[in-house]
Amino acid sequence: MSPLLTTLLNLLLVYVAYFLARIIYLLENWNLLGQGLTFSHCIELLGGGIVFDTSAILVTNIPYIVMMLFPLHWKETTIYQKVCRGVFLAINGLALALNLCDAVYFPYTMRRTTTTIFSEFSNESNLGGVFMTEVLHHFYLVIIFVVMLWAMYKLYRMTRLKSQELVWWQYDLATLLSLAVVAPFVIAGIRGGFTTAVRPITISNANQYANRPTEAALVLNTPFSFYRTIGKATFVVPNYYQSEEEMANIYSPIHIANDSTAFTKKNVVVLIVESFGREYIGALNKTLENGQYKGYTPFIDSLIQRGISFKYSYCNGRKSIDGMPSVLSSIPMFVEPFFLTPSSMNQVTGIAGLLDKKGYETAFFHGAQRGSMGFMAFARATGFQKYYGKEDYVADKRFGGDDDFDGLWAIWDEPFLQYYATKMSEMKQPFMTAVFTATSHNPYVIPEKYKTVYPEENLPVHKCIRYTDMALRHFFEKASKEPWFKNTIFVITSDHTNDSDHAFYQTDLGGFYSPIIIYEPESQRPAEIQDKIAQQIDILPTIMGMLHYDEPYFGFGIDLLNTPAEDTWAVNYMGGIYQYVKHDLLLQFDGNQTRAVYHLNDSLLQHNIIGTMPEQPQMERELKAIIQQYMERMTNDRLLPNK
Repeated sequence: MSPLLTTLLNLLLVYVAYFLARIIYLLENWNLLGQGLTFSHCIELLGGGIVFDTSAILVTNIPYIVMMLFPLHWKETTIYQKVCRGVFLAINGLALALNLCDAVYFPYTMRRTTTTIFSEFSNESNLGGVFMTEVLHHFYLVIIFVVMLWAMYKLYRMTRLKSQELVWWQYDLATLLSLAVVAPFVIAGIRGGFTTAVRPITISNANQYANRPTEAALVLNTPFSFYRTIGKATFVVPNYYQSEEEMANIYSPIHIANDSTAFTKKNVVVLIVESFGREYIGALNKTLENGQYKGYTPFIDSLIQRGISFKYSYCNGRKSIDGMPSVLSSIPMFVEPFFLTPSSMNQVTGIAGLLDKKGYETAFFHGAQRGSMGFMAFARATGFQKYYGKEDYVADKRFGGDDDFDGLWAIWDEPFLQYYATKMSEMKQPFMTAVFTATSHNPYVIPEKYKTVYPEENLPVHKCIRYTDMALRHFFEKASKEPWFKNTIFVITSDHTNDSDHAFYQTDLGGFYSPIIIYEPESQRPAEIQDKIAQQIDILPTIMGMLHYDEPYFGFGIDLLNTPAEDTWAVNYMGGIYQYVKHDLLLQFDGNQTRAVYHLNDSLLQHNIIGTMPEQPQMERELKAIIQQYMERMTNDRLLPNK
């Protein structure tokens, strides 16, 4: 069997492995990817996947192809062929492992993993334990991996030529010609086509096969997503508008104070609750399960009756590291998490930095080790004066020390929130603080003493949500006894959403539903669920409005309490698609054109009404202005009001 034929047959094995990995990816995430998936559309997705598989297979297997087709007759030995097989199995075994691992990670990100994951988890020391926990939970994927790798080993074909029987110049000429013939096909396969008009395919090209952004992950493969994001410019400025003035007339992230009321020095407390998606909160889901849905958060339900929340409220990303800039600096996630890009070196501020100028004492609290998730770096960069983490909690002899560590991520929520309340009572008013909880994080464990109180329910995360809701109740009980409590604005939101067992929350938009709750103990505003669209990036401008902040500031969001309902909006990004919510509509835009428009009451996004709504052109203009402002300001370091 000739080297060329052997190489092609072995690469065909890799195509089969990628195909099977994609089927496993689909089955593992059927509740998210299987909605409305017809057989014909599934074939379309799988067909599109071949394009991206070809690119990934050829890029990763270049060393193997060269080794097999390099024109040297002396390489036709058993030892050399075994080395080639070893290289083949190592390369494609790693690719298979990446695809299978990503099938587990997909529910948390709703997209294929890229190289930013290395930055995201670069400061974690517990990844080994987390990884092993996932291995145990998904042991069947390990078995599948071993079986598939064994099958590739058994089915691998080696050349059967004997070098002593070869006419060396004929062999070398034949392999040289084979390499010359194969090379342009390899280049074309990597680029995604032969024609000169075809640019090398990127992640966003997957959307041409998908009906909804979530499906792009099914078209892509993880090795492709990795190598296409190595060293790439994250933010590219579009040219929708030719002048700053034209763009700013449609949308500007610069906020100019026009409030005659004097600045009010109230304390500000922001609670970012891990994975605390809107789905879990009964008071915000009165229509679920024919009005019988109770949810898992009795305390938060009671707090909503005393505060302000919103009919539609969204997070601006799908990861913890997306939530931090969105909530505290009014910077959404477009393309990649802001703080994992070179633009993170821009001058930037946030709620803490703005209030620092007004004499506030500021502090950020996170029960994990210092440096975890890059939160400490973010806190310092955006103006927090102090940072309290696991080490600080353990050093405080008033609390339980290492006995309160969950063994993987952080201090349990209940004791850490008690520590949080205690430390605020030691701060000078006015102060601004934020806390990021951790217990409702995968792998979803709670303290031993609560395992009978909060047993397993529909989803593993549910018991953690109940536990954290209890921890929040105890936090507010303690805080309410402190002298600073009545002079405080509390904001409660989640960093992102999590596992779902309702179809409404499994759509492209449903995966971004996050609670935003504003609570003032002695507020003059009526408690209500306002008929508005809210998002995490609105938290900073809304707080500034409540304080009557009297200086210009930067933020991509709006002041919810001083903006009419018809002018509220939300935006998020997923898999190359921008989603823009306004006027009871969802518009999905791929950067060049609108792909779909849905009514918000079309809860499962089943009826694309593109081109039928008079609001669509204006929504497109507004979204383009938001995107161009974002990209231009990121690339030119203009994230402050005077830039």
